[in-house]
Amino acid sequence: QVQLVESGGGLVQAGGSLRLSCGASGRTLANYAWFRQAPGKEREFVAAISRMGSTYYADSVKGRFTISRDGAKNTIYLRMNGLKPEDTAVYCCAATYSISSYYYTVTEYDYWGQGTQVTVSS
Repeated sequence: QVQLVESGGGLVQAGGSLRLSCGASGRTLANYAWFRQAPGKEREFVAAISRMGSTYYADSVKGRFTISRDGAKNTIYLRMNGLKPEDTAVYCCAATYSISSYYYTVTEYDYWGQGTQVTVSS
């Protein structure tokens, strides 16, 4: 079993920055992602990082967000710069044993955290 626990969310003004963390315990997986869900909207892909360190981003966050990992700490990070009000959502960490070209889909992932709220004020 794998447990994922997110932290680092909060309230920030537009243009500000936050860094989210996702701590993984239990069995260590190799591939992780961040998704987000705003009220009344479907969960959407934000970023992913593979076992080999390849990174993938949604067009809406490319150039502003950076996903990274610290293997020694079993922690995944999402650095978010230039935040916009439309980035407001609950951000969830996800993990999977193997990643494919469908890395951007919810069904690709086996484990999910509870999420952390990010609110960007205008």
